Amino acid sequence: MARIRVRIARVPSVLALSLSTALVLTATACGSDKAAGADTSTSGKNDDAPVVVATTTWEGAFAKAAGAEDVKVIVPSSAQHAPDYDPKPSDLTAVAGADFVLYAPFEPYAEKIKQAAGSDAKLVEVNLDNDADRASAEVTRLGQLFGTEDAAAKWDTSFKSEYGTLQKELKGAWPDGKAPTVVAQVFSAWSAKLAGAQVAGTYGPEAVSAKQLSDLAKKKPAYVFDNAHMTTGEVLPDSGAKQVEIVNYPGKDLNLLAVYKNAADTIKKAMVS
Repeated sequence: MARIRVRIARVPSVLALSLSTALVLTATACGSDKAAGADTSTSGKNDDAPVVVATTTWEGAFAKAAGAEDVKVIVPSSAQHAPDYDPKPSDLTAVAGADFVLYAPFEPYAEKIKQAAGSDAKLVEVNLDNDADRASAEVTRLGQLFGTEDAAAKWDTSFKSEYGTLQKELKGAWPDGKAPTVVAQVFSAWSAKLAGAQVAGTYGPEAVSAKQLSDLAKKKPAYVFDNAHMTTGEVLPDSGAKQVEIVNYPGKDLNLLAVYKNAADTIKKAMVS
């Protein structure tokens, strides 16, 4: 077996023993320094590229769009509800060896991630919002942090072109040629903007009260754009509104643009059926 060099970054003493043990076990069993269970995406990796660790595929996709080549994701893409994931010691080991650690402040494990980051890693809060303008701004910001501005700019140009194409396709699918009226879960409102829909109201992330449901039903929406990751079932079951499940998280490939394409495809099918 080839010799494997492992550098253990400084971590809080309360984690040091468990993290170093995880490193030894991982290296011995797998012959690799990758965190067990973590999704990893590399493309044209080079020694000068920053090592980025992201809590979920959502942050990871923003990092990849911004030009990061070495991106490790803590929460597996197979996790049905990312906030429920409990990071393992091996996950935290990957955090300790990163140049940048991307997380969202609302994630329940954010504090644990920050504690494990070590003194050399730069902690970066990511604005997880798929609104097109905000996504472009966030990718540009991350590109500046990573020193990959050119790659981020190239992605942004491609994104804006594709986004415009998707908007035209959805407009062409409007029932009777008119912008539909929709009710959207707050984290899925971006998809209504993509579709050019008229948003009559929003709900969530808290549980929807009976009064809210009554008020939303009175808006007579044609569609409900629900959040597939936080769905509680049919939102307006007796209103006649067709419910569309919108997926916010990218897959294991960390393709952020695919989120918009998939949403457009889902919405288009709902409108033409």
